[in-house]
Amino acid sequence: MADVPDQPAASQRWKWRAVVLVVLGLVIIDCLYLISRFTRDTPVTYTDPEDHFKYGSTGGERESGVPYWIWKVLPKIFPEYLPGKTYTPGKEYVSLGFLYEPGKDLPVGVSRRNTQGIDRVFLNCAICHAGSMRETPQSTPVIYAGMPSNTVDLEGFERFIFACASDQRFNAPRVMAEIEAIGGRYDFINRFLLRFYAIPFMRERLLMLKSHFRFAEWEPDAGTGRTDTFNPAKTLLEFPLEKLETRELVGLCDFPSIWMQGLRKQKNLHAHWDGNNSLMEERNKSASFGTGAFPPTIDLKQLARVEQWLLTKEPPKYPFPIDTQLGTQGEKLYAQYCANCHGRNGRDFSGEYVGDVVPIDKIGTDRHRLDSYTEELAVAQNNLYAGYPCRFSHFRKTFGYANLPLDGIWLRAPYLHNGSVPTVRDLLNSSAERPPVFYRGYDVFDQVKVGFVSDVTRFDDEGRSKDEPENPRKYFRFDTQVKPGGATPRDRNEGNSNAGHEGWEYGTMLSDQEKDAIVEYLKTF
Repeated sequence: MADVPDQPAASQRWKWRAVVLVVLGLVIIDCLYLISRFTRDTPVTYTDPEDHFKYGSTGGERESGVPYWIWKVLPKIFPEYLPGKTYTPGKEYVSLGFLYEPGKDLPVGVSRRNTQGIDRVFLNCAICHAGSMRETPQSTPVIYAGMPSNTVDLEGFERFIFACASDQRFNAPRVMAEIEAIGGRYDFINRFLLRFYAIPFMRERLLMLKSHFRFAEWEPDAGTGRTDTFNPAKTLLEFPLEKLETRELVGLCDFPSIWMQGLRKQKNLHAHWDGNNSLMEERNKSASFGTGAFPPTIDLKQLARVEQWLLTKEPPKYPFPIDTQLGTQGEKLYAQYCANCHGRNGRDFSGEYVGDVVPIDKIGTDRHRLDSYTEELAVAQNNLYAGYPCRFSHFRKTFGYANLPLDGIWLRAPYLHNGSVPTVRDLLNSSAERPPVFYRGYDVFDQVKVGFVSDVTRFDDEGRSKDEPENPRKYFRFDTQVKPGGATPRDRNEGNSNAGHEGWEYGTMLSDQEKDAIVEYLKTF
């Protein structure tokens, strides 16, 4: 009789094989999922180029990004480190001057990207180059992309996150609990990563950056609408700060406008206040470092979208009435005293000296921003992209400040490179007649002097607007007066002088009526 196959044994073997195949399949799927998750790099994108400018990524989230829910919850945990010591749900950073638009979850100048499975946020170009303006205290603010940021206290933001990191409450259990309390949810993997890696690492890194950015405590406060452009570069490039000459330690300057880059590129106009680079692409990549990007992490594709948009982006037209008769008189005076250095008008940049770097001894303005940018830093920057196709090669040391076109000048207050003169009309006066103290950060427009309301009589002793008693915001008191004899640049209030740009060639010797006429004409720019 033939042998009968052992059918139960064969069936058992197939069951085991099926189990093994299922397990292997699950392992493969999990591996593919983990590979997909931890190689994920997806920015939130916008079809509209202006929205992309305001909210699109330049790559800073990859290396410097803050997990989204941590960004949202820090002001709730640490309101005492915010101006006004108040947490505002949905507008968490409004007390620092960050601008919020209806329907947007993040402020203008903050972008979002999913990196390695975690949504992270950080700053982008618009944090320094978008501002707001109101006709009256009761008007709704209008946000203009490309104008200098006039409300954001970037240094205040840095101090806030450094203070958070220095607080013992910045720990994983507390932060995770607060995230859940405001509705934040994470899956198991992200919860594990946040608790045991991201939060401790973020705190450690912020404390390291706080130490690196110690130069900010040696110079006067930047206040709203200003920053130190190149001392952060020195510290990130490991310059020995304590060994630098004192004159190099103050690099405070106003945020510039960035409209009409195509015309500037066509005419090869120098970038930055001191004209230390004439290549727009290099200037933009350098600026991206201020948004947390580095040579390996910068998103050149997203940055190119911004660059393309800025080529033709024009400043907004002056929205208030203009005295055309007075403006016609001002046009003739402008042509005589201003056009050679600043261009024929707000759309025609032709002029014999437009873009030239004026020696510091001639222009006479505060020299600290100029001195802070050294030949050693220029060399270091030109080596920064070594090994990359887009290596820097155009940075240079200059010895003055560049003549800039005046497109949209009505929306670029305060004036001079350090923002030490509040209005155009004040700039046409001698330094002795310019306000020695005024307030920055208020966005109500001054249609007479062309600038923003800033006179000390319009604010109380704590910096609150007398025109808006219900507005709790404290504005920045800007003191232009040098104080001799102090031990540090901060004690001496260096970098804030409103001197310079004076004399017949600058129009400060004209009559009051002639100055008013020039101001009226500049409204057309």
